[in-house]
Amino acid sequence: MKTTVSQEIPRWIGRHAHPLTTLDPAAPLTDLLPLRDAVGEARVVAIGSATRQAHELAALSHRLLRLLVERLGFRSVALEGDDAERLGLGTYIRTGEGDPRALLAGARSFWRLEETAEAVRWIRAYNRAHPQDPVRFVPAPSHSPQDRPAMERGMADEVIRWHRRTGDRTVYWGGLAHTAVGGARTTYPTNPPVAHRNVGGHLREHFGPALVSVALTFHHGRAPYPVPAPPPDFADAVLGSAGPAAYLLDLRTEGPDAVRDWLGSPTARTRVIGPAFDPADNAAFRLSGGSLAEWFDVVGHVREVTPVRFLAPDRPAPERESRTLQA
Repeated sequence: MKTTVSQEIPRWIGRHAHPLTTLDPAAPLTDLLPLRDAVGEARVVAIGSATRQAHELAALSHRLLRLLVERLGFRSVALEGDDAERLGLGTYIRTGEGDPRALLAGARSFWRLEETAEAVRWIRAYNRAHPQDPVRFVPAPSHSPQDRPAMERGMADEVIRWHRRTGDRTVYWGGLAHTAVGGARTTYPTNPPVAHRNVGGHLREHFGPALVSVALTFHHGRAPYPVPAPPPDFADAVLGSAGPAAYLLDLRTEGPDAVRDWLGSPTARTRVIGPAFDPADNAAFRLSGGSLAEWFDVVGHVREVTPVRFLAPDRPAPERESRTLQA
């Protein structure tokens, strides 16, 4: 299907996108500083990736976590769908006891990554340097409900209860299908499609504008299977056609009517890819049932992605060459 997009939209993206100069988690955070204004006084920032299996999105999540902790005073982290305390990661970041690569072997599959281990080691290093003001993990119930709507409600309630107890500014680190805000959203491919309110919707209901939803999206690459360019009616297609190779964009930035109409369209589609993907059914892997302006406050977009490094705790961590971002 041929989709016509007003040229005002890519021009607006190009004018307001903040280029990312690196995706190295250890690099200076200068290129991320525009996010400070986008976060403002938020109590919770939800970071959701379109896929958990892209290295660049995992690395960008780590960099955003650093920014929120180092520059904006966030002190709690919720790992979506898993209990960091059960895994022993809470003890590790408090005391240094254990090996995060070994501890993560017991985690959900989407956390069993070298990229996750690197982020956990960074939290431990931060806590060692700031023993009086440490970062903590949000604890989770030992049993999650099997019913999907109840599960979404439960994951949101964990963050709400923790915030009431501690007052901590909190990073919710998860998947885009869960962090998108809205009264209801539909993810595919499911048969039949299932629509229900998710974590982001429940958090927005409780925190209002004190929740900031950050979507991490991409255009094409390997994750680790080949992922072709998105269909032209997907938001990812437009995001990938404008701006630098990687950038941040505050979707609340003022723009012409064509931009507001695009952001507010209730028929928006954007990629959501799980552990399995069929390139022959590219259009089926999506989030729908709402608008970009409803779902997300900020987008971090990477044009091309490469696979994450899956954990092999009995072997040394693999080396990774640094990648230069091209305009």
